[in-house]
Amino acid sequence: MSQLIKPIDYRPLLDAKQTEQGIKMIKEFFQQNLSTELRLRRVTAPLFVLKGLGINDDLNGVERAVTFPIKDLGDACAEVVHSLAKWKRLSLAENGVEPGYGIYTDMNAIRADEELDNLHSLYVDQWDWEAVVTKEQRTIAFLKNVVQRIYAAIRRTEYLTCETYPQIKPFLPEEIHFIHSEELLQMYPDKTPKQREDAICKKYGAVFIIGIGGKLSNGEKHDGRAPDYDDWSTKGENGLEGLNGDILIWYPVLGRSFELSSMGIRVDKEALLRQLKLENKEERETLYFHKKLLNDELPLSIGGGIGQSRLCMVLLHKGHIGEIQASIWPEEMRDECKSLGMTLI
Repeated sequence: MSQLIKPIDYRPLLDAKQTEQGIKMIKEFFQQNLSTELRLRRVTAPLFVLKGLGINDDLNGVERAVTFPIKDLGDACAEVVHSLAKWKRLSLAENGVEPGYGIYTDMNAIRADEELDNLHSLYVDQWDWEAVVTKEQRTIAFLKNVVQRIYAAIRRTEYLTCETYPQIKPFLPEEIHFIHSEELLQMYPDKTPKQREDAICKKYGAVFIIGIGGKLSNGEKHDGRAPDYDDWSTKGENGLEGLNGDILIWYPVLGRSFELSSMGIRVDKEALLRQLKLENKEERETLYFHKKLLNDELPLSIGGGIGQSRLCMVLLHKGHIGEIQASIWPEEMRDECKSLGMTLI
């Protein structure tokens, strides 16, 4: 069975009806705040894309996409999206979005290779967002400013949740701490990446780890990231590489770090070519998405994904994401969760 974290003395603070009402409130309030903070308008997004165009997110490069043949297209193969990381940039171009503005959408995905636990499900739902930037804005300082605005929207949503349900107490710190993955390695050289995340999140409460995807000084990556959307190889502050990162918090219900968002400034032509070479993926240069980027047909952008069920789980103090969303779980996990007070939908 996949790994199950067993929270100590867990007791749900809301019943089933309150939970469903809370999910609706959080989703509606947060997405409006996100839209206002970053000047994003909602667009409709696909559940699947054609295979072979380079549009689907490759995640770590090993996860298999769910596929199916399309009868009216001569059995051409479609893939259920892993995320909309590259599709959104195409949408920005098609809609002629100007710098300083962007789009967001409800992204629904199926990740059949996910290892199931309290945080990971076969079903992924997130707010995928993307905004057009100028060349001058492709900096760590700009990235940090956007992170702070997203975190402010999260904290406002936490405040509303606690006002609506007084039994839920706020725990997020006022400020989010920034640290580069290389600096984190130097702080905790004997720990694994996950252990380093736990340590830094427990210390500060909310952290943005910069520079995810490239190799660190120990020859290893903090975590995998596809080479063709986030820019993880351009040098930023102190000569350290990376214009992307993850928002993580310390989640007291599970006693561990908890990722809420993956985001970053996207690759320009130079970064795309460099990262494809680093990952031995130069053959992708001929794909539809990559050719448009290399031909200057796509705008410079920043974007990311924010987990919908994950945010609801955290703000409603739930012990398992299956208390928030309907998915498929091993029967033994369902039984054990129920015995621990976590009734999975």
